Amino acid sequence: MLGNEGSHSRAARASRVLVVDDERLIRGSLARALEDLGYDVDQAADAAEALQAFRDEVPDVVLLDFKLPDRSGVEVLQELSRIAPRVPVVMITAHATLGGAVEAIKEGAYDYIAKPFELDEVVQTVARALEASRLREEVARTREKALADFGVNSMIAESSAMREVVRLIRRISASEATTILLLGESGVGKGLVARALHYAGTAGERPFMNITCTALPDALLESELFGHEKGAFTDARAQKKGLFELADGGTVFLDEIGDLSQGLQGKLLRFLEEKAFRRVGGARDIKVSVRIVATTNKILEKEVDAGRFRADLFYRLNVVPIVIPPLRERMEDVLPLAELFVRQFNQEFRKQLLGLDPRAARRLAAYSWPGNVRELRNAIERAVLLTEHARVQETDLPQKLQGGGPGPGADGAFDLPPQGIALARLEERLVRQALERTAGNRSRAARLLGMNRDQIRYRIEKFQIDSNPEGASL
Repeated sequence: MLGNEGSHSRAARASRVLVVDDERLIRGSLARALEDLGYDVDQAADAAEALQAFRDEVPDVVLLDFKLPDRSGVEVLQELSRIAPRVPVVMITAHATLGGAVEAIKEGAYDYIAKPFELDEVVQTVARALEASRLREEVARTREKALADFGVNSMIAESSAMREVVRLIRRISASEATTILLLGESGVGKGLVARALHYAGTAGERPFMNITCTALPDALLESELFGHEKGAFTDARAQKKGLFELADGGTVFLDEIGDLSQGLQGKLLRFLEEKAFRRVGGARDIKVSVRIVATTNKILEKEVDAGRFRADLFYRLNVVPIVIPPLRERMEDVLPLAELFVRQFNQEFRKQLLGLDPRAARRLAAYSWPGNVRELRNAIERAVLLTEHARVQETDLPQKLQGGGPGPGADGAFDLPPQGIALARLEERLVRQALERTAGNRSRAARLLGMNRDQIRYRIEKFQIDSNPEGASL
């Protein structure tokens, strides 16, 4: 008997099934039962007809007899998988041997049904196969979107500094490295680099789990990372898997790891060294394979010297460090990032802005961005949300960016303030800023100003600037 006819009809009305069987009676019975439930059904009596029908219009699911007059069902399965690997195939066989079923499953069959069968059994299997196919398609779409949003190819890297970061991401993601440390100031985009590392490698099809180490007290953070057993503490009413267990085969992103307590540092070190842990209240070790990407904006060497961070954990984390430069050291990326954010917020706010007005672009390019990429993103979000123009205008930017002082634009031009400016004072300020950005490195500061080393040395002496890192920050 066929059950739940109405629900099958509603759920599967647009789905196409290809029924392949050399017995006309069986083939017809299956086709009629499926058509009665709203499926579109194609029929084939042998391998040649099946392959032709499959190529003419790829179905959503295939019912395939194990034995056909011209080829074996497994051979046909292999051919179908080459043409459209995501289409689920259900094998039908009168030879319900374990070996035949196992062979079909190994070759990619979704399931098998043994003759004689109940039509309701076939219908239920087709429905499950279609649901599994839908879920696979959804996962594939999610991954494609994640690659578009977070993949390494989506990263803005006009500057040589970020091109080096991208090069490292590609090399590391293709390696067996299981622990990566991301270093950089707050707001430089460490989270985006972590996701790029995840999606650039084979782990991209597995989970990406993230947690901020400062967000929870120690007891809750330990439970989130390692999980807990039922009854491990007062509120532990059921067993819970932690992030390390849930992310098996994927990536765990530990943000602000420099703030971990000493106790959790020790437990994390054990996990990194042994790839094993125990749930809170547990008595057995659980082994997993995950890549750990940790970030901090602290200088961990200083934290180690101060006794706040374990030296052994630091050395274990610091095997593959990636330093993400602040935005002020990769100014070539500012305008491409700003244009990217305009496009993103166009979509989010359902606007159709054409980009940046030239004066707004000059203001963005002249600002030093102490808050890094996060500050730039916030500025563009505000501008896109509030503007009433076709392009983001200078007046749409935060007040501190609106004519806050002279500065070079993307085309090298300066906006002279109405009240004028003392040229010597401007020159001194620019030299000091260049030295500050480069931590006193004269060669790099000279390049920022389009000078050679002798020219900047002359100005350092002229303005009596102390060019060591402390003096350069004046």
